[in-house]
Amino acid sequence: MTQELLAQKRLIPPHRVPTLRAKVSWHKLALIAVLILSGVLNLFRLANGGYGNTYYAATVKDMLISWHNLFFASFDAGFVTVDKPPLGLWMQAASAYLFGFQGWSLLLPQALAGILSVALLYHMVRRVFGPVAGLVAALALALTPISVATSRNNDVDSLLVLAVLLAAWALIVSIETGRLRWLLVCALFIGLGFNIKMTEVFLVLPAFYLLYLVAAPVRLRQRALHLGLATVMLLVVSLSWVVIVDLTPTDQRPYVGSSSNNSELNLVVGWNGLNRLPLDRLPGGEALLTTMGMSHGDSAQQPSGSQASQENSGPMGWMSHEIGDPGPFRLLNGQLAGQIGWLLPLAIVGLLVASWQNRPLPPINQQLQGLPLWRRWFLKVVSFFKNLPQLSLDRRQGALVLWGMWFLTQVVFFSVAGRFGRYYLVMLAPAIAALVGAGVVALWKDYRSVGWRGWLLPLTLLSIATLHAYIILADYEEDWGHWLAPSIVGLCLVAAVGLMILRLRLQWKGDTYPKVAVVVAVLSLLAAPLIWSTYTMMYGTETRSPIGGPQPQQASSDMNSGMGEADPMLIDYLQAHQGNAEYLVADTNAFSAVPVILKTDEPVISIGGFMGRDPVFSTDQLANLINKGTVRYFLISQGGPRGSSQNESATWVQDNCEQVPQELWQSSPTSDQGGDSQRAPSLYDCSTGGS
Repeated sequence: MTQELLAQKRLIPPHRVPTLRAKVSWHKLALIAVLILSGVLNLFRLANGGYGNTYYAATVKDMLISWHNLFFASFDAGFVTVDKPPLGLWMQAASAYLFGFQGWSLLLPQALAGILSVALLYHMVRRVFGPVAGLVAALALALTPISVATSRNNDVDSLLVLAVLLAAWALIVSIETGRLRWLLVCALFIGLGFNIKMTEVFLVLPAFYLLYLVAAPVRLRQRALHLGLATVMLLVVSLSWVVIVDLTPTDQRPYVGSSSNNSELNLVVGWNGLNRLPLDRLPGGEALLTTMGMSHGDSAQQPSGSQASQENSGPMGWMSHEIGDPGPFRLLNGQLAGQIGWLLPLAIVGLLVASWQNRPLPPINQQLQGLPLWRRWFLKVVSFFKNLPQLSLDRRQGALVLWGMWFLTQVVFFSVAGRFGRYYLVMLAPAIAALVGAGVVALWKDYRSVGWRGWLLPLTLLSIATLHAYIILADYEEDWGHWLAPSIVGLCLVAAVGLMILRLRLQWKGDTYPKVAVVVAVLSLLAAPLIWSTYTMMYGTETRSPIGGPQPQQASSDMNSGMGEADPMLIDYLQAHQGNAEYLVADTNAFSAVPVILKTDEPVISIGGFMGRDPVFSTDQLANLINKGTVRYFLISQGGPRGSSQNESATWVQDNCEQVPQELWQSSPTSDQGGDSQRAPSLYDCSTGGS
């Protein structure tokens, strides 16, 4: 007999009947509120971000010129590619085509991807750990500062996170149904993620492979076969565009920017692969990177100026000012803690507590009574691996394998990696958020049970609040930090003391007061991420490397500055003297080319790619362009972080063309197209050179 019928027969009071509709509506309303909050943080004042990373913005503008530029992801007018695969940029190009080329249309795909990621994470966590865990996880991801900052920028990492979450969802469906096709769908999404950001997507593969290996409802031999087929699918989708580009004759496609041999495969393995690892600190590693043209010690990767070069001449160079030195506590240092570290300890505690509650018990547990502790644990480990082929994990155990391995793999990588931007940490955000959601529920379950683990909840909340206070007071100079830190600690202290007092009471009526205390504590721990994300929404500016919240004291701004504004006097001079030349100007690197591309609708050539080191043209090819009258003016940068002095084409132009007096084209002697005030570029007229 249902509860409604019992109520009709007056066996239970009608007002005590819990309706499923009411419960669902409550959680739906809460989810809608979280999604609205995510939408506001990601979309409000989106136009304030300008073009975001202007290097990629200029690429999208040139991709809209022709199908050739679009397919090959050409940075300039079809001569050199950008240093990333095209899928994420294609989405930005589609948005710019629909809404017009402007800043917010380039940022819109990433903002929407961030909101969708929050909704998808809620779905994945709720179906396993319950609606409360799902809501906490969604809220944590929505408020993660680096996630918000990346969603408000045209770096494609937010699109990558959405692709990876879709792959994780397909993997879970594959395990639950035992159907190979869903595993292939997972591989498809990973392959698409590769075509968004290349090898960064592979950081989740250890978690995916491990989960399928231990949880798929098929025999171990079939698991291995399925993973082999999925790997083939993954490689085919991942390398499809790379292979097409490399098989295209070099005279029919752009030069592959940032590669050492004009190959997309080299770009995958080198610049976007091994160069991200700390190989320079291993025997023979620096020689390997140098052979591939990807040495960490390359001066072209360091800030300009003799003092900066001296201070940052080590293996890490100026990057140590961005991400700190490698080590086990790097994610909690002054540069990174404000981006991703707020809830990192709670994720660790949550993983441990939830894993202990849902641990698979070996079948020989009863046979171990009376044995020494070391021998019991040894036999348990042996039994676990012995029974691995027959192991069957439930939903929670499988989810903890997925999120836990995702978390651990990336924590290890980001703790030791030699070169990455702070916005790369957005790949870690879903795992942290999921473990925080599952962990809060697991800690609550322990709190309501008998035993010493019941004290973990109040102690954990208070410890993390103390960490928040340390991060705020030690790493940031803002005056509001002096009231924010005590507020967080004070609220968590009151909540923790209340939880301890209520636990000491052997009996209390209901869970209302403990629940209120936990809600207050959790919301107080989300206060700093909320303020950091709001700061990004209100004061975020055009930047190459998205950063959440105010700048910490330890961080450098070298990597985050834009590429400068085009000098109006230069643009006027070039347009007035272009004549019959097809291209307005040829620039040695992206730092000088980007402002001109964004300021005008004229085609521009980059003879050196991003840093000015790519051999896009041979001297004979360059002379041929000049003799045909295809291009007349060259903007040559003199070394510094642009590295143009290493480019053979730039040297040839300086030796064979006539330098234009600065007073004719430059507004002031110190103006610089690339935002590098150390050295201004020089303009050369090659109308009579090259013959």
